[in-house]
Amino acid sequence: MGTEIRRRMVLAVMCAGMFLVLLDVSVVNVALPSIQTGLGTDLAGMQWVVDAYGITLASLLLAAGGLGDVRGHRRMVLAGLVTFGTASVGCGLAPTVEVLVTMRAAQGVGAAVLLPSTMAVITHTFPGRAEQSRALGTWAGVSSLALPSGPLLGGALVSWLGWRAVFLVNVPVTLLAAVMVRRVVAESRGQERVLDLPAAFAAVAGLACLVFAVITGGQRGLDRAVLVALVGVIAAAALFVRIERRASQPLVPLALLRSPTFVGANLVAGAMNFVGIGTVFAVTLYLQSVQGRSALTSGLDLLPLFVPLAALSPLAGRLTARLGPRPPMLLGLVIGAAGAFGLVRLQPESAYAVLLPPLLGLGLGMGLLTSAVVTAAMQSVPGERAGLASGMNNTARQAAGALGVACFGAVLGSAAAGASFVAHLHSLGVIAGLVWLAAAAVTAATVPGRAGPGPRSYEPAG
Repeated sequence: MGTEIRRRMVLAVMCAGMFLVLLDVSVVNVALPSIQTGLGTDLAGMQWVVDAYGITLASLLLAAGGLGDVRGHRRMVLAGLVTFGTASVGCGLAPTVEVLVTMRAAQGVGAAVLLPSTMAVITHTFPGRAEQSRALGTWAGVSSLALPSGPLLGGALVSWLGWRAVFLVNVPVTLLAAVMVRRVVAESRGQERVLDLPAAFAAVAGLACLVFAVITGGQRGLDRAVLVALVGVIAAAALFVRIERRASQPLVPLALLRSPTFVGANLVAGAMNFVGIGTVFAVTLYLQSVQGRSALTSGLDLLPLFVPLAALSPLAGRLTARLGPRPPMLLGLVIGAAGAFGLVRLQPESAYAVLLPPLLGLGLGMGLLTSAVVTAAMQSVPGERAGLASGMNNTARQAAGALGVACFGAVLGSAAAGASFVAHLHSLGVIAGLVWLAAAAVTAATVPGRAGPGPRSYEPAG
């Protein structure tokens, strides 16, 4: 096999792996009503089906990247694919919602192991600066297509084959990808490092307790279980800080948190996913549970949110390179806030034309924001910290997305009737708009207005 053919095959396999990771962020949403009916669960169960994946993915990303440096990135890609594929079988065959949630958490572990090593394998395979930039650009572009593909593919699978197909479709893809990795990917390792696994476990425990407190509190109020979970959040956070202060190679160097721009960019990134993923969760339930649309129709209806998010990435990157990150961030946040506020116009029997402006506003806002907010975070740290900064930005987005589903579900509560559900959805529109306006204020206060040197890395949307 020629060298160039082998390298192209490596790129294709890494793109496929990253595509699966992001696909499972969005594909499951349109299947939630069918899962609710099939497994006899409630709103809290549906929230956990989404968030079990997001919690483990967000909490383990930084540790998994370091593990790839120690164990080898080819080995980690294989381990991630096998874990993700095996967990997908468990999801597809799950007899109860508890088993499904457990398997979704296992999928998140596989995704966390897989995601950072795909980039590492690509950078090792394409060492030249120009070819590496082109390869990473392809990786980012292909993986970003997972977001608009998720609702469409999920809707088609649920409508034609049932909700279990949403998970089982991953199995042949992961199997083929694993075979190809063994054949065409060479092993690569960076500098060895000490893994801060205690801090990673503390992060998992803290985020899980926080999500549990929000989901359960939205269903039952501030009962004993919620109070215990909140105590767990505080204890896990204190333990995390203590571990990081004493670690020789901390998971999150606390010195980075002294940069206002870095902190501000990650807060804005978190606000973006908090609103974006939370809104997708709520609007999907509105389309199917309130308006009675099919899974496939709901997936098509969500495309005006996801398509601009993927399509605007190149334009937003050029705009950021020319003007710096602050102008596109502010423009995206204002447009997104306007879209979120537009949710207050929805009624149980509203025509799709009423929903279209909020979806477009959020999609355009996130499309302008994603590249710029990553660039702001990356340019605020020294070059040797670029990998860590990228990992922390990804972690902030995924963790905030999981929390967004929990919080939006808590506001919706047990509202199942059309008018009651829509009233709660109006409240969410106001909350989402205010969150994005607050993020605009953070941007104005922390992100420099001058043009920077341009993006240092390519990041997929979402």
